[in-house]
Amino acid sequence: MTPAAAAAGPVLVLGASGKTGRAVTRALAARGVRVRAAVRPGRPTAAVLAAGADEAVAVDLGTGEGLAEASRGAAAVYHLAPNVHPDEVGMAERVCAAAGRAAVGRLVFHSVLHPDDASMPHHARKARAEDGVRATGLPWTVLRPAAYHQNLLGAALRGCIVVPHDLDAPFTNVDLGDVAEVAAQALTGALPAGGTHELAGPETLSVRALAEVATDVLGRPVHAEQVTLEDWATGPAAALPDQSRADLTAMLRAYDAAGLVGRSDELTELLGRTPTSWAQVLREADTTTERSTT
Repeated sequence: MTPAAAAAGPVLVLGASGKTGRAVTRALAARGVRVRAAVRPGRPTAAVLAAGADEAVAVDLGTGEGLAEASRGAAAVYHLAPNVHPDEVGMAERVCAAAGRAAVGRLVFHSVLHPDDASMPHHARKARAEDGVRATGLPWTVLRPAAYHQNLLGAALRGCIVVPHDLDAPFTNVDLGDVAEVAAQALTGALPAGGTHELAGPETLSVRALAEVATDVLGRPVHAEQVTLEDWATGPAAALPDQSRADLTAMLRAYDAAGLVGRSDELTELLGRTPTSWAQVLREADTTTERSTT
């Protein structure tokens, strides 16, 4: 970000307390950009401040409470809705309206790979939210990331990756840090507005293959295990709201049919390098773990 742009105001990061929001905050802070981190009312703010945010504000995306105040004076807004939220479109409408009234310089929307896949209802809601972002009249950017390497990293480090879908379904998982790097480009104007960008990793790997790579990199056995949708629904997913469980069930069935695969050439161009591989993520995490225990 140029000094003039930086002086115009901070970047508002919505959903800042989640892993994506914290990663985007870190990427912006590393560039010397001021970050205004939005968290749900009543949520702790220590994590977002530790990630590099300069201030934390309370925003309720469900009602819009706090959005106007949080957007006021912001140079850019990063909109990331809660995962599989049924009001994805309404949230986008409220964010777009607040950003428009505040005349922010850039609006960046965190979407999903293949939002046009109607077999996954929450992807379809992302597509409708994208349409709203493009209609704002503000300089906009849409990012469509694949599933993160980090979603399976903890399980791999523990020695067993358990999923409720086909172990041989293909995925082009992406590094969260790479996504955050592109988000920071878009939010600071280094990436021209008006683009929709697919962010997929450099390898097509199944969960079975991910476990094999992890076994090789970590030097200890890492197993892949499939559980049934029924066991997942009555176990780990039992506490989810009915709508979220239904959306995720549809997603898992789509994964059984085709996995989730994108092209990495655009991310390679945006980063100016090969996107981070699964093996690289594992090595870094394993080294960090070793440092913390010695």
